[in-house]
Amino acid sequence: MFEVLRLNLSRLVDESYDILIGFGLFEKIPAHLKDNPVGDKYAIITDSALRGIYGENLLERFNEEGVDAYLIDFPAGEESKNINTVVYLVKRLLRCGVDRRSAIIALGGGVVGDIGGFTASVYMRGIPFIQVPTTLMAQVDSSIGGKTAVDMEEGKNLIGSFHQPRRVYIDPSLLKTLPRREYISGLAEVVKYGVICDPDLFEYLERNVDKIKSMDEGALLHIIKRSCMIKKTIVEEDPLERNKRVILNYGHTPGHAIERLTGYKCLHGEAISVGMRISGWIAVKKGFWSIDDWRRQNRLLESFSLPLKMDFSVNDLVEALYYDKKVEGGKLMFVLPKRIGEMASINGRYKIPVSEDEVRIFLRELSEI
Repeated sequence: MFEVLRLNLSRLVDESYDILIGFGLFEKIPAHLKDNPVGDKYAIITDSALRGIYGENLLERFNEEGVDAYLIDFPAGEESKNINTVVYLVKRLLRCGVDRRSAIIALGGGVVGDIGGFTASVYMRGIPFIQVPTTLMAQVDSSIGGKTAVDMEEGKNLIGSFHQPRRVYIDPSLLKTLPRREYISGLAEVVKYGVICDPDLFEYLERNVDKIKSMDEGALLHIIKRSCMIKKTIVEEDPLERNKRVILNYGHTPGHAIERLTGYKCLHGEAISVGMRISGWIAVKKGFWSIDDWRRQNRLLESFSLPLKMDFSVNDLVEALYYDKKVEGGKLMFVLPKRIGEMASINGRYKIPVSEDEVRIFLRELSEI
C-alpha cells in the first residue's frame, strides 16, 4: 500500500519581450533601461575584444544616467565558450554584488550571447538578461529565442538551457566595426531564412547582393528586420523546439560537425554555408528538393563569398555528425528543404531520418561535384 500526494504545478508563463531595432540605438540603451528597467543593477558581460570598443562606452553611459552597472569580460573566441568561463563569470558576479534583482547584459556576438545567457539562466537559479548583439549572426539569429549553451570537447552547445531574454537591442551601426569575414559569415543565416521560410526574402537577397555586401543601410535594415520577424514567428509557435523550430537548424547538422573537425577555426556561418550545400544535396537525393533550387541556393551563397566546400574525409564527417543534438535513438536526423521558402516534413515532423549508409553515399557523390 502507498499514498499518492500530487503536486500541481500547471501554470501559464508569459515570456514575451520586445526586440528593438534601429541605427543609433546602442547609445540610448542606458536611458531606455532607466525608464524601462529590467533590474536594479546591470552586469555587462562582453569579451576582451569588445571591452574597449563598446563595453567601456556602454558602462560610461550607464554612469552618466546614474544607473548601477559593472563591466566583466572574458577572453574572446569560441574556445572560451565552456563551463570554466561560466564559473569565472559567476565568481565575478558575486564580487560585484549581483543578486536576483539584478540583470545581465550580454554585449557581443553569438559566443557572448550564449555564455551570458547561460550564466544568467543558472546564476542564483536564474536572473534576467538582455541581449545586445554586435554581429550580424547574432542580430538576425542567436540573440532571439532563448537558446543558451556552452560547448564541450565532444561537441557544440551540449550544456545549455532555454532562457529567454527580457529585451533585445539591435543596432545595425555596430556592424561597421565587425571584421569583413565575420559580416559575410552572418549572411549565411540570412540566406537560410530565405530557404526555410521566405521566398520573397530569398529573391530580395538575389537582387541586392552588391548593396548587402557593401552594408547599404536600407538593405541592411531590411534583411535584419525580416530575419527577426521570421525567427520570432517560429519561436512563438514552438519555443522549446518540439517540432517546427527545428527548421531553423537547416544546414547546422553538418555545419556543427565541420566546426568540430576544424577545431572551431572556421566561422559559424562558413560552416553553415557548407552545411546547407550538404543538407540540400541530401534533400535532392531523397526526392524532397529539386536540383535547380539546390543550385540556386548555392549560387546565392557563392555570390556572398561564402564557402561551399571544405575538405574532410567521409568517415570523419559521419563520425562527427553523431555528436549533433538532433540524433535520436542513434539515428542521424536532418531538416531538409521542399522548395525555396518551405521545408519538408514526414507525418508533420520536420526532423527526417537519413541512414548512415545513405549519408556516406551522398557525401561521396557530393565530393565529386
